Amino acid sequence: MKVKSFKELDVWKKGIEIVDWVYKITDDFPREEKSGLAKHMQRTAISIPSNIAEGFARQHTKEFIQFCHVALGSCAELETQLIIASRRNYISTENFNKIEEYIDHTSRMLMNLIKSLKG
Repeated sequence: MKVKSFKELDVWKKGIEIVDWVYKITDDFPREEKSGLAKHMQRTAISIPSNIAEGFARQHTKEFIQFCHVALGSCAELETQLIIASRRNYISTENFNKIEEYIDHTSRMLMNLIKSLKG
């Protein structure tokens, strides 16, 4: 079965879940961080499913792979921002572990997608 829309991709769906989680946890950030780290984390999270969608829409495998690499980079960037937020005690250990697990799973899914697109 051929995938007709990026919305059918499990990795895109996982990316949307990451966005939901990031918005949820950044709601509780201190007011002075709302326009700093919180906004940056939200933009980075949004970048993950957005790049998957854009790459899919390009309809050229080479471009799709490139956009998947960008999404993978955003996963690493977001994980770094989460570590910073955790070290500043802006998020609970429980929330940190949950979202880190989502990011790790999504990163592995992206790597497998890239591998299958190259194959």
